[in-house]
This record gives sequence, structure tokens and C-alpha cells, in this order.
Amino acid sequence: MPVFKTPFNGYSVKFSPFYENRLAVATAQNFGILGNGRLHVLDLSADPSLPIGELAAYDTADGIYDVSWSESHDSIVIAAVADGSVKLYDLALPPTSNPIRSFQEHTREVHSADYNPVRRDSFLSSSWDDTVKLWTLDRPTSVRTFKEHAYCVYSAVWNPRHADVFASASGDCTLRVWDVREPGSTMILPGHEFEILACDWNKYDECVIATASVDKSVKVWDVRNYRVPLSVLNGHGYAVRKVKFSPHVRNLMVSCSYDMTVCVWDFMVEDALVSRYDHHTEFAVGVDMSVLVEGLMASTGWDELVYVWQHGTDPRAP
Repeated sequence: MPVFKTPFNGYSVKFSPFYENRLAVATAQNFGILGNGRLHVLDLSADPSLPIGELAAYDTADGIYDVSWSESHDSIVIAAVADGSVKLYDLALPPTSNPIRSFQEHTREVHSADYNPVRRDSFLSSSWDDTVKLWTLDRPTSVRTFKEHAYCVYSAVWNPRHADVFASASGDCTLRVWDVREPGSTMILPGHEFEILACDWNKYDECVIATASVDKSVKVWDVRNYRVPLSVLNGHGYAVRKVKFSPHVRNLMVSCSYDMTVCVWDFMVEDALVSRYDHHTEFAVGVDMSVLVEGLMASTGWDELVYVWQHGTDPRAP
């Protein structure tokens, strides 16, 4: 399957919810420590033997750590930037008109962005300034700031069924569940002994959520009874950087790790590891599963490569 080489280190990859052949990639120079960033929008060819094409690329003065597609406009993509800004790009406009917005409120690096898939009118950003912010496209300032975490918030993700509910994963070793109609978090889950780097909701059961941690594990929880995890997935050799539930199969999920692998799991069976892909030669830090094409996966990492492949095939196969 095709591979795309990025000039900088890959940080995040997301499939478009509108076009089955399109994906966005967030990258940062010098492993995100210091330097520029670039947002790539890529188009896959109908012929897998042909190379991946670049539809657009946007440069930033600082690294880009995450990217999220708009759920309401097929041409809009959101970038989480290391200078504390959240930038909006519109592929329908010329490069000189972009970014169309730059929201500058976070006081430290923005590490994640997530667009509301239910209401489709708002998005979240999470930052190393320990906060999560709620934004709409039309307001110049954030709607609200959620400040309870005691350390960096690495990820904030909307619930796929409930328009007002989201979860946040933090370096303070907790996962928090929030309802934007409530003044504070509605649940605090001390999920790991070490930093939690990512979280994701199950797409078929709105009460099931997964956490990925520096402790090398992925844990799956039911928020109705979270004293004991539903499942603990051990198999990565280093910190687990991202976790994503399948949009098509209830029990299937994917994770990527500093051990340079991408793992697919079935969290409901005892021998949970379904596949391990070791195509990256540096930290694997971004992974996604296509909503529109069942089994289509993408990953990126610090080896400056973006892989797109069908689950069950070799990502490096020509």
C-alpha cells in the first residue's frame, strides 16, 4: 500500500469524514521540540500502486501536534499548534487566504483538537496549560474553558452519541468526563499510575472508553462502573501514544506506541492482540481508522512517513 514521506516528523493523521480517499497529517520539525510545522492534506489514488498525492500543505512557525476535520464543512481542517494557537484552514480557498482563523488563548502547546460529531458546530482543544477549551467556528473567543486537571491535557474527545459529553486524558494520571451543561467534571477516573496520553470512546457503546498510558497499557472502562477496567491490554513495550476504537466493529481498537508498533486489539477476548504492525522505524505517534472504508488504517511517526493500508495486509507491501 502507498506511503507518503513528510519533510518533518509525523504527529497525527486523520481520515476525512467526507471523502474516503482523503486524509490530513500534522507534522513538526525536530521531533516537535523546536521549529516549524506543516499540515498536509493527502489524496489516495484509486490505484494502490500509484503514489499518494498532496492536495495542499500549510506551513506554521511552530510544530503542529494534532489535526481534526470539520464535521460540518468538507473543506475545513483544524490544527493544534505548539505556539498555543488553534488554526482553521479551508481547502476551498487559496493558500494566501489561509489560515481563515487563528484562535490564540492557550498559554502553552495545544496537543489535541476534536470536532463535535453529533452537533457538528463546535470543537475542543486541549493543552499543556492544563486546560480544555470549547470553540465554535463563528466566535472569536472560546465558549468555555475547563480547568480541573493538575497537569498537561494530552487529549480531549467528544462522546460519539451525546452532543454535550466529552472526556479528557491528562498527565495527572486521570481521565475526566465532562458535560458542557454542568459546572465541573461529572466523573474523575484515576485510570493509571502514570500519565494518560490518549483516550477514545467506543462508537457502539457510549459508556465505554479507552485510555492509553505511559505505563505501556491500554485500559477499557465502563463509565457506569469504573472501579475495575473491563479490559487491560498489555503488549506494547513503551508508552502508548494514541488509542482509537473502530468505527465499524464494536470490540476492535487500534493503538500506537513509542515501541514503534501499531497494534489492533479485540478487547472482549482473552487473547486480545489481533495484529501487530512494525512498519515504523521511529516512535509511532499517530493512528486512525477510516469511517468510510471498513478496515482502512493510517499511521504516522517520527520516521517522517505516513502509511495507509488495509487491516490484515502488510503496510509496507507495494
